[in-house]
Amino acid sequence: MDEEYLRLFVQETSFHNDIVLASLLPERWWAPLPHFFRGWLRNYIGGTLLYFISGFLWCLYIYHLSRNVYVPKDAIPSNKAMLLQIYVAMKAMPWYTLLPTLSEHMIENGRTKCFSRISDVGWLPYLLYLSAYLVFVEFGIYWMHRELHDIKPLYKYLHATHHIYNKQNTLSPFAGLAFHPLDGILQAVPHVVALFLLPMHFTTHIALLFMEAVWTANIHDCIHGKIWPVMGAGYHTIHHTTYRHNYGHYTIWMDWMFNTLRDPEEDEAKKS
Repeated sequence: MDEEYLRLFVQETSFHNDIVLASLLPERWWAPLPHFFRGWLRNYIGGTLLYFISGFLWCLYIYHLSRNVYVPKDAIPSNKAMLLQIYVAMKAMPWYTLLPTLSEHMIENGRTKCFSRISDVGWLPYLLYLSAYLVFVEFGIYWMHRELHDIKPLYKYLHATHHIYNKQNTLSPFAGLAFHPLDGILQAVPHVVALFLLPMHFTTHIALLFMEAVWTANIHDCIHGKIWPVMGAGYHTIHHTTYRHNYGHYTIWMDWMFNTLRDPEEDEAKKS
């Protein structure tokens, strides 16, 4: 890529910086910072806001406005449990947000296959590239997650931090980012690796990285949405109780292919 084209990426990240940082902080706090650190600060603030807003709104809806509709009263996690999840997530957040910052840096320097505008490739290729990206990410996260269970030191020192939440009354939307920092980064790495292998729209890539905060909140609420083939909270709750099933991320396909799928409806049928 030529320098003129790469400047499009820098202009876009600078625009995002101006939107977030200029809206929330005095200019003297962030304007002197190098571009890389402005990007990290914007990602940190944006990630933190997204985590709290999505978590609080979802908890308000399922635990209070719809009390006993989706989650029985005795299955609602305690405030103490949710505060612990927030504490773990906030300790990790500065590290989590390094990944999109590094991703942006590599894109701005022409080290990936990213393109800046959908018009550069056309809508049909964009949709094909996006589909290939999502399949790659699904495959990568499945195996990364599975290995975090199968390789004992990785589980003991990294992933076990997340699996202390192993019952319905300890899981909440705030558990979605309550990981050891390295664990959370490893599970998001397929998003970045894909950029070296597949053409991908820059803004879509960044949006999907940040939508992880919303998605992980959703799959930790213990509510089975029954939307096939989505790997929703019903499936993920089983993962937190059996430890050996439902490693997938967005869909059930990888668990189905690799024989680790366990269906929550079949579980319920066996119990009744």
